[in-house]
Amino acid sequence: MRARETNEDAGALALRALVWTLGEPDRAQRLLDTTGLDPSDLRARAGEPAVLSAVLGFLENYEPDLIACADGLAVAPDALVGARAALDGGYEA
Repeated sequence: MRARETNEDAGALALRALVWTLGEPDRAQRLLDTTGLDPSDLRARAGEPAVLSAVLGFLENYEPDLIACADGLAVAPDALVGARAALDGGYEA
């Protein structure tokens, strides 16, 4: 798989995961607290690979959220983990 396509696909999946994460106020607040981002910074930087990777890493660090997000997006949890790896410069598994 070509790196650019992988990163674009990973970014699209990560954006969907971000929307899912922000859909629940307590989880959204945990994301902000964990990443150190504030709402305006998150809005401004939401498309950046580093921010998207941080969102996916946040989900990875709490397996119930990772699984719930994967279910909500109709993807395997491994797809979210692979997307983070792709955004960090690796390739999807």
